[in-house]
Amino acid sequence: MRILLIAFAALLLPHTLLAGQSVILDADGYACMGDDKSRKQTEELAVKDAKRSAAESAVTYIRSETQVKDSALEQDLISAYSSASVKLLKELHKEWYRDAAAGDCFRVRLNFEVVPDEKAVARLANRDRQAAQDDPAAPLAVKVWTAKSVYAGGEKMRVFIRGNRPFYGRVVYQDASGARLQILPNPYRKESYFNGGVVYEIPSGEDRFELVASPPYGTERVTLYASTSPVGEVELTALGGVYEIKSADVGSGTRGIKLAPRESGAPVAAAFAEASAELGTAEK
Repeated sequence: MRILLIAFAALLLPHTLLAGQSVILDADGYACMGDDKSRKQTEELAVKDAKRSAAESAVTYIRSETQVKDSALEQDLISAYSSASVKLLKELHKEWYRDAAAGDCFRVRLNFEVVPDEKAVARLANRDRQAAQDDPAAPLAVKVWTAKSVYAGGEKMRVFIRGNRPFYGRVVYQDASGARLQILPNPYRKESYFNGGVVYEIPSGEDRFELVASPPYGTERVTLYASTSPVGEVELTALGGVYEIKSADVGSGTRGIKLAPRESGAPVAAAFAEASAELGTAEK
């Protein structure tokens, strides 16, 4: 089956336009009312406590995952996560309870994404971007690109993905109308786990579709979502050799990853990475 996907008309653009790294983890927060706080204030303090814990755990996780030989690179990574922003993804559990000594207390368990400081990441990228993308001892980094930046109408497109270490992934193609297709995994090529250091081509192997430049012409984007744990689920409908995405927010759904317990003392967390590239077609 031929899946006709639109692409972009205009100037050549860099293949990889967006790339980001983060850590997704669960964290607990606690607070007690005492004599000077309302229940609302106590709940807010518990959430702040969970955020603080998440930020600290992310730094611990990065330290445990990073084994690069370049000490300056490692220090830059730690610095980036030490000033990270903490985004709430979902609430897992909350409850009030009675503590014999502290009285009424509140605890919450939340799922967060800890995103490293953009300026620190930019400095790291400028200093040695290629080393960070290729080193299997560095935090998860992924790349997505196409064989060409601009395709003439009727040309077949090829997409490539690669990670510096093993990852679970989802590849999404969005056309100029906003329609989104999950091109990998797909109904005939169900693999979602990819080895590090290996370039994967789409379509290839068991795929039963082609990416063909066709009108109407416009800006297109292909995005790779990746994690060291299985990515979260999104609502899909089979459309020939690919899936049509029904979920409103693919990014949020994909970030709902399944965190697996780690060795004693290590944070229950997963590295997350996202990369996007724009491409296009022009009329012959």
